[in-house]
Amino acid sequence: MTAASSISDPEALRREAVDAALAALGLDDKARLLAGQDLWTLPALPAIGLRSLVMSDGPIGVRGVRWTAADPSIALPSPTALAAAWDPRLARRAGRLLAQEARRKSVHVLLAPTVNLHRTPLGGRHFEAYSEDPLLTGEIGTGYVLGVQDGGVATTVKHFVANDAETDRFTVDNTVAPRPLRELYLTPFERIVKNAHPWGVMAAYNQVNGSTMTEHRYLQNAVLRGEWGFDGFIVSDWLAARSTVGAVTGGLDAAMPGPRTVYGEALATAVRAGEVDEKIVDIAVRNILLLAARVGALDSAPPAVAPADLPAPLDGEALAREIAHRSFVLVRNEGGTLPLAPGSTVALSGALARDARVLGGGSALVFPDHVVSPLDGLTAALPEGALSYAVGADPSDELSIAGAGFDLTAVCRDASGTVLATLPLPTGQIQWIGADLPDGVTHETLHSVEITGTFTPRESGEHTFGTRGFGGFTLTVAGRTLYDGDQDRAPGTDPLGAFFSEPVERGRLTLPAGEPVEVSLTHRPVPIPGHPFKGVSCCLVHLAPRRDPKDLVAEAVAHARGADAAIVVVGTTERVESEGFDRTDLKLPGHQDDLVRAVAAVNPRTVVVVNSGSPVELPWRNEVAAVLLGWFPGQEAGHALADVLLGTEEPGGRLPTTWPAVLADAPVTATTPVNGELAYTEGVFIGYRAWEKAGTAPAYPFGHGLGYTSWEYDAVTATPEAVTVRVRNSGSRPGGETVQIYLAPEPAPGTPERPARWLAGFARVTAGPGESAEVTVPVERRAYQVWDEALNGWATVPGRYQVQAARSLADVRATATVEITADPERRRS
Repeated sequence: MTAASSISDPEALRREAVDAALAALGLDDKARLLAGQDLWTLPALPAIGLRSLVMSDGPIGVRGVRWTAADPSIALPSPTALAAAWDPRLARRAGRLLAQEARRKSVHVLLAPTVNLHRTPLGGRHFEAYSEDPLLTGEIGTGYVLGVQDGGVATTVKHFVANDAETDRFTVDNTVAPRPLRELYLTPFERIVKNAHPWGVMAAYNQVNGSTMTEHRYLQNAVLRGEWGFDGFIVSDWLAARSTVGAVTGGLDAAMPGPRTVYGEALATAVRAGEVDEKIVDIAVRNILLLAARVGALDSAPPAVAPADLPAPLDGEALAREIAHRSFVLVRNEGGTLPLAPGSTVALSGALARDARVLGGGSALVFPDHVVSPLDGLTAALPEGALSYAVGADPSDELSIAGAGFDLTAVCRDASGTVLATLPLPTGQIQWIGADLPDGVTHETLHSVEITGTFTPRESGEHTFGTRGFGGFTLTVAGRTLYDGDQDRAPGTDPLGAFFSEPVERGRLTLPAGEPVEVSLTHRPVPIPGHPFKGVSCCLVHLAPRRDPKDLVAEAVAHARGADAAIVVVGTTERVESEGFDRTDLKLPGHQDDLVRAVAAVNPRTVVVVNSGSPVELPWRNEVAAVLLGWFPGQEAGHALADVLLGTEEPGGRLPTTWPAVLADAPVTATTPVNGELAYTEGVFIGYRAWEKAGTAPAYPFGHGLGYTSWEYDAVTATPEAVTVRVRNSGSRPGGETVQIYLAPEPAPGTPERPARWLAGFARVTAGPGESAEVTVPVERRAYQVWDEALNGWATVPGRYQVQAARSLADVRATATVEITADPERRRS
C-alpha cells in the first residue's frame, strides 16, 4: 500500500497506524494490553497515543462503568420486543440511539447484542435474545450492529456460541452435531459478520463439543476468522478465560475483567518460557489496536466514524415508545374489542399495572431516570374519572428491592466515620463491582455504606423488611433495630452469584399508609472468600402487607363489573426471569390466573396484557376478549400501552418465538446438564421446526400477530432468488403488515431430513384503507442448503420447493413453486 493510496483509504491508514503502534511495544506492554485493568476497561498506553478502552453492558441501554442511577440510562424494550417488530431498520435506529448513549457516557464498546437462540422456552435469558429462528435473529442483530457502529461505537456479538441456557453456564459442555451447529447456532453470527462487519465478538462461558469457547481454536480461528473473514477483536465473557496458553492460541484477544486475568504478566511469562510464540500475541494486540483505531482511541489513526459523520441525535423517549408499541403482539381480539371505544370506562388491575417490570435482570439492567407504568400511561391518556384501579393480584410474595415509597441516599464512610461520598439511590440496591465506586471512595478506604432515607407506605398493615448481600448489616426502621449481625451467603459455582444472593427477612412492623418513617441499612462489606475481584453488593428489601388473595381478587372484580372494559396486567418477576438461572416452569407466579378468570367472568370485554420477556402459560386465553403480549416494554411502557389500547397506534408485533399452551407440549426443554454435558439431541429441530415435527399445536404460532386492519394477499410470484408479493389493506384504517416467506420442500427420496418448512425472508409494508403495496423479498441460496459433513461445507438440496407467503406460520395466504438445481459437483473432503 502506497502513501498516496493510504490517504484515500481510511481503513488502510488505520491499519498502518496499528502496525506502527505495535512495532513500538515491548512484550510486557503487549501482554498487559490484552488484560482488563479493572472491571470495564483495557489499559491506556500513552507512549503510542492509546487511550483506555471502555466497555459497558447493554443490550437495551448503556449502563456505563458505574452501575448507578446517578447517571441514568435510556431503557429500551427487551430484545424479544425488538425482534417482535420484525424490522431491521428499527433495530438500526435502536443501535444508533445506544451509540449516542455510549458516547455520552464515554463508552467505546457495547457488550451486545445477544444472538443466541430460543432453544427452549425455559432459558433464563430468553428475554435477552431475539428469536428461535436463526434468520430473524441474524437480521435483527445485523440492524442493531450497523446502528451502533454508525455511531462510532463497537459491538461485541455474543455469546459465541451455543450459550442458550444458564444452568451450570461456567462449566457445561454443550454437545452439538456439526449440522445443527452450522444451520442454527452459528448462522446468526455468520450473517452479522458478513452483513454488518462487527468490530467485536464475545466468547461464551460454556464448552462446545469438549472445548471451552474462550480456547476453541476451530470455531474462533478456523470458522470465525478463517471462513467468515472476521477482523475484529474477541473478548471473553467476564471471568470466562481460564488458561493463558489455551486462550491465546485459541484466538481470544482480551481477557476480562482485571486486574487478575490469564493474560498480562502470566502471558508475558508464558512467552518467555517458550510456551507461546510472541507472533500469536502480536495478532491479538493488533486486533485490540485496530479496535482502538476504529473507535477513535488511537491518536495516530482516523476513527471509523468522524465526528462530522455521526448520525443526527435521536429522541430516546420517543424511540423507546415507538419500539414498544411496534413490538406489542395482539394474539387475540374477539369482536374487535381493541382498540377501546372512545369514551370507555376502564377498570385496570394487576400489581404490574402499577409497578411495571420494564426490563430484565442481570447484565441487562440499567437505571432509567423515569418509568411510565400502565397506570401512569392510562391515567394520562383517559379523561378524569374514566379509569379505576385495584391491585387484584401481586405476582410476588417475596421480599424485593425497596422501590415505590422509598426515598433513599447512599452514604459512604471510612473507619473513623468520615463521609467519603453521598449519592442518590433510585432503589434499595447497591452494586459496585471492581473499581465501580463513587468518586472519592476506594475499597481500601470504604468501611461502611449506609442506605438511608424515608419510607412512605402505600398501604396500611404489616410491612416486612430484610437484607440481601454478604457481610455485616444493621437495619433500622422507624427507630427500631430489626437486625444487627453478619450475613454469609455462599455464591455457589457461579462467581457472579455472590452479587445476586437471596434476600433474608429481618423484621416486620405495622405502619399506617401515607405516614413517612425513617429507614437505615448500614452495610459493612467484607471480601468474599476466593472471589476474583472486590465488590460492594447489598440491598434493602421490602414486602408490602399481605392481604388475602381472595379479597384482592374480589376488589378487582367489583371495579371490573361496571366498567366498559377491564384491563388486567399479568407477568413475571425477577425471581422468574433473570440472568444466572433457568426457569423451571412457564406458569404465572402468584394468583394472577385466578384474577384473570374472575374478572373475565364479570366483564366480557376483558383485555389481558402480558408483562413478561418470554413465554408464559395462559390457561384462560380463550376465556377473555383480547390478549396483548407486551414483553419487557422499556421505560415508556405505559405511554406505548395507552397508544395501542386506545388506537392511537397499531400493535405492530409478530411473534419471534413460539408460545406453548403448556410446558409439557414444548418439544425441547432440557437445560440441565447430565454429568456436565448438555446434549442437543434434537438436532436441527428447535422452535417451530420442532413443533411441526411433533405435530403439536402451540397456543400461538411463530410469526402470529393481529393488527387493527385486515389484509388480502392478491398475488405472489417467485424465482429461486426472490419472491414478490402484492398485498391489499382491506380494512378501514391504515396499518402495517409483516409479509413472511417460508420454504417447504416437496418430499424426495435420498434427501436429508429437514424441517417441514423454514423462514426464508420477510418484509414490513404499510398501506392505507383500500390501498395495495408490493414488496420483493430476496431469498438467498443458503435457504436451499444444508451443512454436509462429508463435504465439510454447504450443499444445495435440489428439487421443488413450495414458496409460501404468509401472515404467520399457521396462516399461509399465497403460494408459488420454484425448482432448484444441484450445485456443481464438488470433491468430498
